[in-house]
Amino acid sequence: MPLPQLPRRPRGARTATALLTGALLLIATPSAPAASTATAHTSPGASAAPSAVQVNQLGYLPDGPKRATVVSPSTTALPWRLRDAAGRTAASGTTAVRGADAASGQSAHLVDFSSYQRTGTGYTLTVDGRTSHPFDIRANLYDGLRADSMSFFYQQRSGIPIEASLAGAAYARPAGHLGAAPNQGDTTVPCVSGVCDYAQDVRGGWYDAGDQGKYVVNGGLAVWQLVNSFERAKRTGHAAALGDSTLRVPERGNRVPDVLDEARWELEFLMRMQIPEGKPRAGMAFHKVHDAAWTGLPTRPEQDAEPRELHAPSTAATLNLAAAAAQCARVYAPYDAAFAARCLDSARRAWAAAQANPDVLAPGSDSTGGGAYDDSEVGDEFYWAAAELYATTGEARYRDAVTSSPYQTASDVFSPFGFSWQATGALGRLVLATVPNGLPAADLARVRASVVSAADAQLSRMAGQGYAVPLPSDGYVWGSNGQVANNGTVMAVAYELTEQRRYRTGALETLDYLLGRNALGQSYVTGYGDRASQNQHHRFWAHQYDASLPNPPAGSIAGGANAGLQDPVAVEKLQGCAPAACYIDDIGSYSTNEVAINWNAPLAWLAAFAAERG
Repeated sequence: MPLPQLPRRPRGARTATALLTGALLLIATPSAPAASTATAHTSPGASAAPSAVQVNQLGYLPDGPKRATVVSPSTTALPWRLRDAAGRTAASGTTAVRGADAASGQSAHLVDFSSYQRTGTGYTLTVDGRTSHPFDIRANLYDGLRADSMSFFYQQRSGIPIEASLAGAAYARPAGHLGAAPNQGDTTVPCVSGVCDYAQDVRGGWYDAGDQGKYVVNGGLAVWQLVNSFERAKRTGHAAALGDSTLRVPERGNRVPDVLDEARWELEFLMRMQIPEGKPRAGMAFHKVHDAAWTGLPTRPEQDAEPRELHAPSTAATLNLAAAAAQCARVYAPYDAAFAARCLDSARRAWAAAQANPDVLAPGSDSTGGGAYDDSEVGDEFYWAAAELYATTGEARYRDAVTSSPYQTASDVFSPFGFSWQATGALGRLVLATVPNGLPAADLARVRASVVSAADAQLSRMAGQGYAVPLPSDGYVWGSNGQVANNGTVMAVAYELTEQRRYRTGALETLDYLLGRNALGQSYVTGYGDRASQNQHHRFWAHQYDASLPNPPAGSIAGGANAGLQDPVAVEKLQGCAPAACYIDDIGSYSTNEVAINWNAPLAWLAAFAAERG
């Protein structure tokens, strides 16, 4: 059976009407200037690169790859020089001519100084009279990003005050959507007309992105990645770095790993979205909850006066719940047996409900006040949920669901474009490849080989590009940075399975791209790099529209280059851009510059992987 294609709008299907409505709301908001007056970052992305020597602006690990890309039309090698903070030459050599790079539209040379392993800060790379942004070489390079990319989730929490002591004074705020006026709250949310005749308590969870909706399919993917990050770290002997009192969460000090405390905030919400026993379609999960109409920017969560609505249950949401809750049951068991048991009960009920309702699909037209997150093929969700339930329980019924699924043997379950909330088959493979289970040896070997093969394909793709991006040149769509990061995690898993260094190299070079070694010389992560994104699309972190509000906190990743130009700012400012250069750091450019939990989750996963030592 054909696998689902990567959606052109992986953040959520906003229709053209919704996009126009959002644009009008931005202009109509009293504290938001018209787009033409927001002059901070308005030059076309294709000409915005400040330097022709593009590096990871955070830096490099002493024992990791250290490559840079130089933009030059020269057809002959160029001399390069690595200098330390005092200006002394630390290393030198000549570039390798790469030539035309399809995604960036540039002519590229490569610099490789991986053999230099001394540590320090303030290094620069000079090539043919042009100098890079400064960067560090140090072993603890990713420790800060590991914590900050996780703090993003705490600051996206709904239904709890965000404390200055944990997030900083600029980011502190009252709890959102708990019913304090003007909020109407998430504790008694009715369904949209015709869906149900009762209200449900669906408080908590994470706000999905720049809007304040909460979507089960995106939440299921994001929480799975956080918990999977911890499970991988535990398998490889690095769990202590994500353990209790390592992150800035209010639950620290409770003898539970902090990453699991954070994930639990979302897991509790996901289980609240499950239809109670005795109601029609009991065990299924409501697809989403959000405002009845799109709110403008800025709108602080506690000041949102729009009514909240539950939207019809879907098979995809139900299977996301089953997968995430089954994973919860396995991973949380050593720390909270009662919670783990509750997760497993929820997962079993969700699986049974999905089997009884296998084709209840979320419509693409349901995009007023929130993204549609529609999905026309849920065989991959069935496979993923079955894999998690089998890995947790070992029961034959779930094994049979795994082995009978066409996704168990499909050759293209790992897409070149990465996995997403709409394409989850790869998650099932990753679970089966890494979590001990009872599959026959030949089947297990085949599953693991598919992960390694997918990683090899990404490495081959990277080798053919000027910027070593694990993405095809036609893969720059809405949320491309999330897809890049997801492909990086596949390479990291291949490293775990094989211990072959090239896969670690590929995963680390994925971070190089996200942190500045790209066509624009743009670090897409706030607070990391000399030229870092700071105006991501968000209703509270909206400093560009209201000076009393903050920019996004450090560790927030922007959606990234999107050749589709699917918002008014992108249409106005980025016409003619090469695919990898279709990005602008403007709060109005939601199709290139929004934040989202499913993009920060793989960033946090990769940061934790990169931060491991020993």
